[in-house]
Amino acid sequence: MPDRSGPGSRARVGPPSRRTKVLLLTLGVLAALFLLFVMFAGLWTDWLWFDSVHYGSVFTSQLAAKTGLFAVFGLLMALVVGFNLWLAHRLRPPLAAMSVEQQSLDRYRMGVAPFRKWLLVGLSLLVGLAAGAAAGAQWRTWMLWVHGTPFGVKDSQFHKDVSYYAFKLPWYEFVLGFAFSAVIVSLLAATAVHYLYGGLRLQGPGRRASAGAQGHLAVLLGVFVLLKAVAYWLDRYALAVKSESYKNVDGWTGLRYVDANAFLPAKTILFFVAVICALLFFLTPIRRTWAPALIGFGLMALSAILVGGVYPALVQQFQVKPNEQAKETRYIQQNIDATRQAYGIADAAEQQYAPTDSTDAQKLEQDAQTIADIRLLDPNVVMPTFQQNQALRNYYAFPKTLDVDRYGKQDTVLGVRELDMAGVQQRNFINDHFKYTHGYGVVAAKGNQVDQSGNPVYTEQSLPTTGDLGTYEQRVYYGEKTTMYSVVGPGMDEIDYTRDGQPDQTSQYGGGSGVSMDNPLTRAAYAVKFAEPQLLYSGAIKDGAKILYDRTPKERVEKVAPWLSIDADPYPVVQGERLVWVLDGYTTSDGYPFSSKTTFGDATKDSMTDQRGRTLTAANQVNYIRNSVKATVDAYTGEVTLYQWDEADPVLKTWMKAFPGSVKAKADIPSALLPHLRYPQDLFKVQRDLLGQYHMTDATAFFNGTDIWEVPEDPTVNTHEVQPPYYLTVRMPDAPEASFSLTTSFVPSGRKNLAAFMAVDADPGPDYGKLRILRMQSGSGALGPALTQAKFNSDSEVARQLTLLSNGDDSGLVYGNLLTLPVGGGILNVEPVYLVARGAKVPVLKKVLAVYGDRNVALADTLDEALAKVLGNAAAGATTPTAPAQPETPGSPDQPTTTPTAPATPTPESPELQKALADAQKAFDDGQAAMKNGDWAAYGKAQEALKKAIADAMAAEQQGGGSGGGTQPGASPSASPPASPSASPPASPTASPTG
Repeated sequence: MPDRSGPGSRARVGPPSRRTKVLLLTLGVLAALFLLFVMFAGLWTDWLWFDSVHYGSVFTSQLAAKTGLFAVFGLLMALVVGFNLWLAHRLRPPLAAMSVEQQSLDRYRMGVAPFRKWLLVGLSLLVGLAAGAAAGAQWRTWMLWVHGTPFGVKDSQFHKDVSYYAFKLPWYEFVLGFAFSAVIVSLLAATAVHYLYGGLRLQGPGRRASAGAQGHLAVLLGVFVLLKAVAYWLDRYALAVKSESYKNVDGWTGLRYVDANAFLPAKTILFFVAVICALLFFLTPIRRTWAPALIGFGLMALSAILVGGVYPALVQQFQVKPNEQAKETRYIQQNIDATRQAYGIADAAEQQYAPTDSTDAQKLEQDAQTIADIRLLDPNVVMPTFQQNQALRNYYAFPKTLDVDRYGKQDTVLGVRELDMAGVQQRNFINDHFKYTHGYGVVAAKGNQVDQSGNPVYTEQSLPTTGDLGTYEQRVYYGEKTTMYSVVGPGMDEIDYTRDGQPDQTSQYGGGSGVSMDNPLTRAAYAVKFAEPQLLYSGAIKDGAKILYDRTPKERVEKVAPWLSIDADPYPVVQGERLVWVLDGYTTSDGYPFSSKTTFGDATKDSMTDQRGRTLTAANQVNYIRNSVKATVDAYTGEVTLYQWDEADPVLKTWMKAFPGSVKAKADIPSALLPHLRYPQDLFKVQRDLLGQYHMTDATAFFNGTDIWEVPEDPTVNTHEVQPPYYLTVRMPDAPEASFSLTTSFVPSGRKNLAAFMAVDADPGPDYGKLRILRMQSGSGALGPALTQAKFNSDSEVARQLTLLSNGDDSGLVYGNLLTLPVGGGILNVEPVYLVARGAKVPVLKKVLAVYGDRNVALADTLDEALAKVLGNAAAGATTPTAPAQPETPGSPDQPTTTPTAPATPTPESPELQKALADAQKAFDDGQAAMKNGDWAAYGKAQEALKKAIADAMAAEQQGGGSGGGTQPGASPSASPPASPSASPPASPTASPTG
């Protein structure tokens, strides 16, 4: 018989084969091992990094705190929840009443029965893991509580040391919150188990709760209410750090009249009510009735509404509002005093200042140094000029905002030539991580000078750099723009810089930092960390190779000191033979009683924030801040060093106890570094933000709010952000001499005139950090920045000249920093004007705007000329030399030496011309001597003589037919070009010899 037709062959159905099982098991094990290795890689590489920077104790201390908190609180939560689940099951009734409800639950009980123990353990562990993770994140709170140091200052309400609010209360609140969570989770879990096993019923005759369920849940509710009583008691102290909006202060902190006289007694009453209510719940299992406990709970809730809500509202409405000033004066004064103390502004010295519109030589003599150091180079503007002139390679770049420092008592604008991978022509794994690994050198320029072309007068330039900074290690492996990892070591040539038509200049790293890549396990860990498999097998990695990462100064300091908030502006310092980055570290707290809170990010924001970067802080809202640490990061070795700066700060002392040995003493700061330390910008911005209102130290004036100041908007940009503070050398009227300072202006709220000028001494010394405020006398008419800019822009002659300068659409104008200075008994405003040619995008200083008081505006080619116009005979010129255009330093790898653009040495052909040039040279020398002595009258006479000598020289040249090597009109009277830019003569204020 033929075979019966039927369906084709079918796939085999049944359990998988042994080979399939082994394969699946192997894949599962490998996946689990990979996940474990990923977690291990993160932990292992972190430990290797901390060990490489010699801060392994910071890593282990953090890890121990996090692990300990995770284990203790996770285990505690698991035990509490697990015990209540077990107890609820143990207290189940032996027989469940017959009902439709219980018949439905029988199916769930039967399904749960085989897995009951596993469910108990699993649920407990799951809740414990969540609680442990939350507790581990509180390691800072734990360490502050354990190592807390007294402030030595007590609050005015409860007379407790400030450390109680800063260090202890936050930990008590966390523990209380954890206890609430444990009770609530246990209550929900126990309720579910009692319901599942019939201890609680929603239907059927008889009691709705068994005796066991009733007693269990009553005790849990009693514990909850008892915890609420503890919360009421802690809330009493929390009133001292409670924040709200009041009197135009968004973060107003501390008790007010209604808090002290209504909320405080209410919290005390509610504490006792809650204790009584908790006792009633604890008696429920004995009395076998819910009635007393529920009545007590209802009364507690009613008390919370009446005593804690209605009564304070009545006090506010009928006692405070009718006479608010009298009621609140005491508490406003407490807030003022605490805020000024917490932010370090209590000792700000304020004096009246009546600015005049005219001055004389005697008054200006005292401010000679201030005038001499007026900064024309705006570090926020001239970076493209540095980039064009001194980057010298496409793969080098400067930060968007340059830095200001002092070298040889000269305000200096400087920037680090850092690696910019965007400029590398061929991007690949080797070039990105093995060849292009570092920047090279610092470029510096005088802050108060430009050359004849309007370019900076460089004191450190070329590649390699040469100049006034001397010999130092110029390779920059750690910098603000260095965000990629690099692999370096013996036998691995790295590019210092390329030469046109010549072999590249290379070097091998010998700084000693980084993590060794010799161990295959370490290489595998970093391959996972950076998601780069080539790190595991690349032959480019030689024996002794090390990997460098986390290379920006902020990253490094934040990792080794996670308890610090770091200023947004690291700045470079050539310290001996090393280039180091200096960073300011802040200790902060949000637990200073009665001190108003400020949002750190908002207070430090200004028109240049996006260029500088933002300050990172673990707690963005703070009401206490100190510049407690000065940190350095070596640009070559990456070594991080923390120095104690504020030796009285209790927060720093607490962290030093938590991380012993991590911070060096203030006395260990190198003597070569000390002169370059400065007052930090972000702290100053927080202080000026507070002083806008807290300069009023009288509670009545504060209440009325009649003298509120604001930081003015920056009129030189269109961002509507506030003006940044400026580093300047300035003499305040009550100071004996000028000092390197950080300055700012204030305007009255809602108006544009100048209300005050503030400076802080930024030089390390006895007056470091001293805040001085010049309050403008009422009706002085002093111009604020916006009015000053408007005065500049509205002047018809200024507008005409600037229009001609910009030449239509061929170029654009950029306004530099508008500097406000107290000079000669008045207010001097100076603003450099830069020309940016279309397509070049390189700012070149072309004009200087100035105005003294409310007098006429001056627009001139040089600061000397501008000041001569606005100061008149009091100072016939200023002191900002205009240097000749500079040649490239011989030996630059990419550019040949160029000829100076200064006029050639004249060869006089007549006695008249020779005499005129000699007179010009003498007048110039006399003017220089008078300038150094601050003798402005003599300086003015010298300038008049210089002008006459120049006119005589031009006449003699014309008589001679202009033949030979005679001086061209506007040429320098000097017999020869200066040997260096620093020796160049200043331009004449009335008839500039440099044109």
